[in-house]
Parts: sequence; structure tokens; C-alpha cells
Amino acid sequence: MERSNRLVKASQLKERLMQAVFFLSACISIAAVGIICFFIFANGLPAIKKIGILQFLTGTLWRPGNDIYGILPMIVGSLYVTVGALLFGVPIGLLTAVFMAMYCPKSIYRPLKSAVELLAGIPSVVYGFFGLVVLVPLVRNIGRSLGFGGNGSSILTASLLLGIMILPTIIGVSESALRAVPSHYFEGAQALGATKESAIFSVLIPAAKSGIVTSVVLGIGRAIGETMAVIMVVGNQARLTGNIFKGVRTLTANIVLEMGYATDLHREALIGTGVVLFVFILIINICVSLLKKGEHR
Repeated sequence: MERSNRLVKASQLKERLMQAVFFLSACISIAAVGIICFFIFANGLPAIKKIGILQFLTGTLWRPGNDIYGILPMIVGSLYVTVGALLFGVPIGLLTAVFMAMYCPKSIYRPLKSAVELLAGIPSVVYGFFGLVVLVPLVRNIGRSLGFGGNGSSILTASLLLGIMILPTIIGVSESALRAVPSHYFEGAQALGATKESAIFSVLIPAAKSGIVTSVVLGIGRAIGETMAVIMVVGNQARLTGNIFKGVRTLTANIVLEMGYATDLHREALIGTGVVLFVFILIINICVSLLKKGEHR
């Protein structure tokens, strides 16, 4: 009896200890996010206030030597590159996920899955070298043959490269979402006379919409936050342009290129650029959360 009580007490003690460990881990995660937010906003907001929020967000000139800080070209450049990456990556990623979940033979599933996972593990700088050696000359030749000019380091090149980089995220999450849909949804659609393709696109994909949207949001986060690969292929020119064969500068590239030598207001303005980037990601996550809440009602 005493031994049994000791075992029960030991089990309870172990359970409380693990609860404390899990709680501590959660607190550390929350604290890390809080500290990052505090640092970024505490250092970035005073600079934005000093420059003027409208001047900072809508200004078209970035000239630190003259204390002129307008990040509109970088905001537009980031949006161009991110939207371009989604246009390339989302259709290919979603169709690949459908193939892997519904059509892929068992003999090639594992090699294909391994290849997708390998894409996720390739360092950004390697993607950048690939873009520099392969995509930049390709886009340069296409742009010149079509009469748009450009040297190949452009919005289109960065979009293609980021589209490739977000594929593993979109494929992996979308495939998991498709496999999580109860099988009777698909079987019921076919029993009612729908073809396999019709059942997939009219029943399976809508049922997995929440997971697919999550994959797209994660892809947006990867695309808008990518730095090294983008720097190598995007041209890094702080300007407004509507020509996808011309170079631009993104928010992340702006921070990385100048943070090493920036001082005083210049440095604070770069941190303010990080604030804008952080707010973009926050807005995207809030919109997705609201969308999911609306689906569950």
C-alpha cells in the first residue's frame, strides 16, 4: 500500500514537473516575441515620428546623406516581388500537392517527397547563386528580345526565385490539409456522378481551404522576409517602376545593405523600416485569423 502511494505521488510530482516545464517553455516563447516587439518599436517609432509618418511611408526618395528617408519604393518593391512569387508558387505548389495526395504512384512518392523536403533545406545563398547564374541571364535575354531592356536583375527574376523557394512550404502544408479531409467527402462526390478532377476541385480543395490558406500565408511570410537570395537578383535600386524587367529594392534588402554602416537617424530609419515590415506580417496574420474565425461560425 505504501509503495503504491509512493508511486502515485512520484507520478503526480513528475506530471507537475512536466507541466512546469511546458509552462516555462510557453512563457519563454511569449517573452521572446514581446522583447522583439519592444526593441523594434522602441527604436523605430521615434525615428518615424522624427521623419514624419507620411513622409516616411509615402516619400519616394531614399537619400540618407541628405536625411531624406522615404520607403515607398521599398514597400512597392516588396509587394511586387511577393505577389509575383505567389503567382508563380501557389498554382504550382497547390497542383503538386494535389498530385502527391491523389495521383502520385507509391513508387515515386518517396523520391518526390524527399525532393520537396530537400528544396526546403537548401540555403538561401545557394538559391541566390542559382538565380544569379541561371535566372538572371535568362530574364535578361527575354527582356531584351521583347524590347523591355534590363540587365536581368529585376522584379521578374526575384519573383521566379522566390516562387521556387516557397514551393516546399505550400506543397507540404497543402498536401497535409488535403489528406486531412475525410475520405467520404471525395467518395460521396464521386458517388453522385462527379469525375475525379471535378470532385477534387469542387469538394476536396474547398474542404481543405483553411490549410491551403495557411500554406499561402506561410509562403507570403517566407517571400516578404527573404533577404540574401533577393539581394543577389533583384537589382537593389530604390525606385518606383512598373516594368517587371527592371530592378527594385525590397524592405529587407534595404535594411541589410545599409545597416552595417548606418548611424544616428539613418540607423533608426532602418529599424523603422523593420517596424513597417513587422506590421505587414502582423496584418496578414490578423486577416487570416479573422478569416478562419468566419469559417468556423
